[in-house]
Amino acid sequence: MSDQPTQHTIAQLVPEGSHVLDLGCGDGALLEHLMRQRRCTGYGIEIDDANVLTCVRRGVNVLQLNLHEGLKAFQDQSFDVVLQIDTLQHLRNAEVMLRETARVGRIGIVAFPNFAHWPNRLSVVRGRMPVTRRLPYQWYDTPNIRVGTFKDFEVLARKNGLKLLDAFGLEDGRVVRWLPNARASTAVFKLQRA
Repeated sequence: MSDQPTQHTIAQLVPEGSHVLDLGCGDGALLEHLMRQRRCTGYGIEIDDANVLTCVRRGVNVLQLNLHEGLKAFQDQSFDVVLQIDTLQHLRNAEVMLRETARVGRIGIVAFPNFAHWPNRLSVVRGRMPVTRRLPYQWYDTPNIRVGTFKDFEVLARKNGLKLLDAFGLEDGRVVRWLPNARASTAVFKLQRA
């Protein structure tokens, strides 16, 4: 997720000076923003060679690890904040990684495309899988293993003993708190162990 308004909104959830682990950090843009604007330290985890190189060029500490193998290398509560921004939908072990996020970090911040956003619903009613700015791929070539909704995530969090500290949607960089399941293209959650 690299658009500036969304990046800024998510960054505001991270306390200044936090030690951060960014899972699936991509090109490191969010972690770089946190380092410069919020005085954070930390590491990104990324598998893609080109993204790892871009992180290094940005001055972002990055570890090339496969998230499908979990976070066994990290101790409990070893980070103030663990980010999963546009990562959860790519993971086969999403439920395990959600629990690992809460184990490794004092706070977890998770964001993903909200499949229940009204334009997606309309597309499905018309008999087609949605192709939008947040879900830009055709169904047959998407890197997403799964799609999820705002409400589905709330159920998953409770099932895994997680406490939601904040939950809202984002639409065009704006925070959506009223009916976010229908009105927001991105679901955002701040959580911790219950």
